[in-house]
Amino acid sequence: MIPTVVWGTGNVGRAAVRAVDAHPELTLAAVLVHDPAKVGRDAGELAGLGQQLGVAATDDVDAVLAARPRAVVYAASGDLRPDEALADVVRAVRAGAVVVTPALYALYDQLGAPPEFRDPVLAAVAEGGGSLFVSGVDPGWANDVLPLLVSGLGSTVDAIRCQEIFDYSTYDQEDSVRHLIGMGHPMEYEPPMLAPSVPTMVWGGQLRLMARALDVQLDEIREALERRALDEAVRTRTMGEFAAGTQGAVRFEVQGIIGGEPRIVVEHITRIHPSCAPDWPSPPGGGDGAHRVIVEGRPRIEVTVEATDEDENRSAGGNATAVGRLVNAVDWLVTAEPGLYDALDVPLRPAAGRLGRK
Repeated sequence: MIPTVVWGTGNVGRAAVRAVDAHPELTLAAVLVHDPAKVGRDAGELAGLGQQLGVAATDDVDAVLAARPRAVVYAASGDLRPDEALADVVRAVRAGAVVVTPALYALYDQLGAPPEFRDPVLAAVAEGGGSLFVSGVDPGWANDVLPLLVSGLGSTVDAIRCQEIFDYSTYDQEDSVRHLIGMGHPMEYEPPMLAPSVPTMVWGGQLRLMARALDVQLDEIREALERRALDEAVRTRTMGEFAAGTQGAVRFEVQGIIGGEPRIVVEHITRIHPSCAPDWPSPPGGGDGAHRVIVEGRPRIEVTVEATDEDENRSAGGNATAVGRLVNAVDWLVTAEPGLYDALDVPLRPAAGRLGRK
């Protein structure tokens, strides 16, 4: 059994505790939390498992890493604290752990990562013998392994489009939805996540990964953005009211340009209510969210993935798939050489030993 630590118990961390507990080759060694109110509580309670796991949450990072865990699932957010998240991850890698995380966007494409992110990790690998794999859902499997797999079913491929289509009122992180994305703010507000170059910082690595796997060179990466205001005030179940005239929907693309044309595209279509921008693409069947891959070529191929978790919530389902990609890679990484890995290195494997297992 591989002793595994889950660091953080928010949206991603809850799913990580459940995934580690369910994996036949992993054992939950510790759970790290930041909130003093969570210290001492059982991991099973924090993860919503409905049972005790016998592991009490702690905020003592030094003690947990001193025990030399074989793996760490770093589930704390890096959106607003990338430097702190990088420091935490480097610390765990230097302690000899295999670390998996969705928190560091710059390292999704590890070969193209900026030196200020890549070099400290490589130094920690050399010093402590740990490893790092950064991935998620979007960015993550929805715009790396899935589109690449589907592209292999075609005879000719003209373009690949990866879409995330979501009602963000289902997302359990109101500060990010309102302030990072800008939902409910006046249209003159400039959301940090949509500022020029930020989408490329987050999703550009995914375009480079796909281009590398497809053996093509990107001429450049472009961004396109459209925002829509709410025609009428709306009230959501989880986030309250959003006023008429404020931002209610966002559509942006990060485009990989080849020969002057957008050939590899990551597109997000995000609403706070289905009444806003009804002419834009919606999830099939009127659901709250989906990930879709469209391969234009011969044949034309379209694949849509919908995931639900935590009372049929699709945002929680997306988080759970990101966690599945990461946690299910731990046993492979433990047997691999120490290093810095990305999605083209780490295989997505069948759920061996887990069919029917509770």
